Amino acid sequence: MAIRNILKDEDPTLRKVCRPVTEFNERLWQLLDDMAETMHAAPGVGLAGPQVGILRRVVVMDVGDGVIEAINPEIVKSEGEQSGEEGCLSFPGKWGIVKRPYKVKMKAQDRHGKWYYLTGEELLARCMCHEIDHLDGVVFLDHVDEIMVDKGGKR
Repeated sequence: MAIRNILKDEDPTLRKVCRPVTEFNERLWQLLDDMAETMHAAPGVGLAGPQVGILRRVVVMDVGDGVIEAINPEIVKSEGEQSGEEGCLSFPGKWGIVKRPYKVKMKAQDRHGKWYYLTGEELLARCMCHEIDHLDGVVFLDHVDEIMVDKGGKR
């Protein structure tokens, strides 16, 4: 495994729409392993392909219950609403309040190409939305009314 470079701020790759994954092989598995290691080292709770310069529909997440790998993910159902602080590994020191669904059902493939469904609430639902947005060239700052910036570790 290896820690990959996380693209920052105005890198144009962060605004590009990712292509679907069509090959499920050792190269993909290495990418998933590297992304999980990179996410944990950052530290963060989610990381999407474009954040490490890979324009494929690949996401890893870990909100405390272990790594979730989602290939070609899509939200198939959402319910309710929540507002909360959000930040991003690609925009260090910036955060804001973002409205997201309270509950989300996602359809995705695992590292072997098998389709599965996952339902998440609260932080997991927020993370799923945030990371899937990345795959469509959308960043959390697009959803924030007011961007806040850390100043010396203080908000």
